[in-house]
Amino acid sequence: MMGCSDEEEQSDETNNKKQHKKKSKGEKHVSFPPDELIVSGFAEHRDNDRKEDCCVTLAEVIWAYKQSCSKHRVEPKECILQQLQQGVFVGGGVKCLDLKGERLDQRSCEALEAVLKSLHFDFINLQAAQLEENGASSLLDMILYYESTTHLDMSDSSSMGTSCWRALAHLIKQSVHLSRLDVCNLPLVDYPAQSLSKALLTSRLTVLYLHNAQLSGVPLYALVSALKSNRALKELHLSNNQLNSYQDALQLGDLLRYNQTLQTLQLSDNAVADAGLEELCDGLRWQTAGLKVLLLRNNQITADGMVHLAKALPVLKVLQVLDLSENLIGNKGIQVIREPLMQNVSVLQLSLQQTNITCEGVVALAEFLAESRQIQQLDLRQNEVKVGGLMALSLAMRINLSLTGLDVDHRLPQEQDEFLSETQTRLQSEIVQRCIANARCSDINTETSTTLPADAKGQGDNATTT
Repeated sequence: MMGCSDEEEQSDETNNKKQHKKKSKGEKHVSFPPDELIVSGFAEHRDNDRKEDCCVTLAEVIWAYKQSCSKHRVEPKECILQQLQQGVFVGGGVKCLDLKGERLDQRSCEALEAVLKSLHFDFINLQAAQLEENGASSLLDMILYYESTTHLDMSDSSSMGTSCWRALAHLIKQSVHLSRLDVCNLPLVDYPAQSLSKALLTSRLTVLYLHNAQLSGVPLYALVSALKSNRALKELHLSNNQLNSYQDALQLGDLLRYNQTLQTLQLSDNAVADAGLEELCDGLRWQTAGLKVLLLRNNQITADGMVHLAKALPVLKVLQVLDLSENLIGNKGIQVIREPLMQNVSVLQLSLQQTNITCEGVVALAEFLAESRQIQQLDLRQNEVKVGGLMALSLAMRINLSLTGLDVDHRLPQEQDEFLSETQTRLQSEIVQRCIANARCSDINTETSTTLPADAKGQGDNATTT
């Protein structure tokens, strides 16, 4: 028995020496429990830590940060000190920690633990931050362990390597409080695309920005494969990713068939085109409780693409916001979707800014307005809307009771005749006044419905329908 005890003591001593040697290598000085312990108990421990520190003042956090910098032999970042001095302290939280463009080596990142363990930030901005590989992964590990933020921006961080992507994926997968992530202007190909996609399988993120991330092709396929089963993400922003009209649009249409959680899909500044719009519309038909916002600004869509939209509009029950701006739809395209828009019962906001529309197309839209009972916003800026179009819109607004915002250019193309110019100004004013009147009625109805008892609300609804 004594021999066994001696062996155990020698073994413990050997392990301690090994651990001491590991610490002396100077790689990462921040260490946390194994993954299984973090998963099972980290949220509880961090909540307890936060409760213990909830009475800490910003002055005490500043002092702790300076002490931590001294310990790690780095100068305190002046921008961090200024933000902490000016920060609004509410129950352990500060609005923002802005480290945009800052140079942060490994020791500077590790010194930040004194701040991250005491305060919760609504937003941590690491956009274009100059991060060393080990320092970046340490910082992300700390943000996860202390649940330091609900919104993290890692955009333009060109120095991100494999270990940093691994730490970011782990953060996405495990974090309880992180709800929004921005990773824009970074190529999401190969390992980054795969690690991000796998993390999204179980992520609690609700908003994801991936602008200009080279997602066309295989990376988009990996992302969509994960999001088909994701039940947390509500907003996906994919503008400027060179998404094409065939393979990429096919994947996105497939996403809309299987995912009923996603509420906003931002696809602006891509090349979805008419063929791609057909795939999206086929997917939209399957949406029964999901997508409310579809943004297709500047996607090489023409009047031919409106044929596919015309087939989908009458059956859409969920989509509320549709942006077709900066596409060559023209008067022909508006004529194609005029009647389907009348049949649609869900779209509340329609943007047709800079879509090559003239008075002919505006008259068709005025006919839609006269029939619609739900449309609230219509954007016609940067189109050639002259007196004829304004007159049609003004007449439609005498009937329409739902539109509260009709955007046309304040400086419309000047008519040659002085009388027409005066008429143009008068019609614009009439349209504005009608929108204001509709907005007031809408506010009154909303206020009444929220103050009435439950039984009275039902009676009021029946009376309105009648």
